[in-house]
Amino acid sequence: MYHRHISEEDLILVGKLLVEKMGNRPISRVTGFALDTVRGVINDIILHAAEFNALMIGKAKVGPVELDEMWLFVKKNKRTLTLEQEIKISKAMHGFILESSEIQSL
Repeated sequence: MYHRHISEEDLILVGKLLVEKMGNRPISRVTGFALDTVRGVINDIILHAAEFNALMIGKAKVGPVELDEMWLFVKKNKRTLTLEQEIKISKAMHGFILESSEIQSL
């Protein structure tokens, strides 16, 4: 997913750990991924924020409020966000979820 050799289950695990407000290093220890890999996965999650929200709500059974809290945590702790990343996070927050037809066009 997201042009990485990471399974959907591992991606969901990273998402659940972010929901629990874990930092990059603890996520690296729990998943066994290198720290740079975790950072890259989180950057990719940000770029596909709305699609990631749909995945987490659908398969991981995470609520929209928890996802909003996760995005606030990511925004606060990410040292440098590009303008594109800021926009993607903003669209993903406050219950904004892509419809399945919109996800297909991405």
